Amino acid sequence: MSLFLTQPLHNLMGVALVAGCLALSGTVVAQEVEPEYSEEQWQDFGENEDPWEPMNRAVFRFNDTVDRWALKPVAKGYRAVTPDVVENGVHNVFRNLGEVRNLANNVLQFKMHDAGVDTARFFFNTTFGLLGFFDVATKMGLQRNDEDFGQTLGAWGVKSGPYVVLPLLGPSTVRDTVSLYPDSYTSAYRQINDVPVRNSMFALNLVDTRASLLSAERLVTGDKYRFVRNAYLQNREFKVKDGDVVDDF
Repeated sequence: MSLFLTQPLHNLMGVALVAGCLALSGTVVAQEVEPEYSEEQWQDFGENEDPWEPMNRAVFRFNDTVDRWALKPVAKGYRAVTPDVVENGVHNVFRNLGEVRNLANNVLQFKMHDAGVDTARFFFNTTFGLLGFFDVATKMGLQRNDEDFGQTLGAWGVKSGPYVVLPLLGPSTVRDTVSLYPDSYTSAYRQINDVPVRNSMFALNLVDTRASLLSAERLVTGDKYRFVRNAYLQNREFKVKDGDVVDDF
């Protein structure tokens, strides 16, 4: 099946083929917050949000197998042959394209200051940063936001719903799954009419994302399914509430 058929889903590349959940877990660990819960309580986090666990575990195993035998080896090869400056530049280009999504969702959440930062970042990185290859905006003190329509719905009071593992796309919730389609309208792929170019960009984005997550795998401990689920749910709560959460792990 052509990659073109899946292009509206590109905004979940961060969790593509299960790998994205490792990045989310890395974000959680990076908070360096002293745990307030025992290991048993941490393991139980998310149980109530996962009524479809048997089905989710089956999809998780499928995704993990595909990742282990297909995407991960390609990502390792990409990292091995690509100079760091080029790899970082490619990563920056795709992040720069994502500023459109950030801007749209910050406007929908009435975060006008953040929307202004998104606009400024896109302008400076696109012009002075050579289409985003260099992240000059961050060096200017304009920190990148990370927003999507799932967070927008959460800000409007929409509950996340049950946890669900999507085939090939990895961890999600009912709310975040529904949000995939609205987010696709901010995708650059919709503006590219040349199918080979569009598919090539899609594939490069996928491989680049997976390569950037290779180092995060060492963070996974214990039951991999539970670890990924708990990390994903905690990270989504953290993002929806802009860090204003009661329980930090």
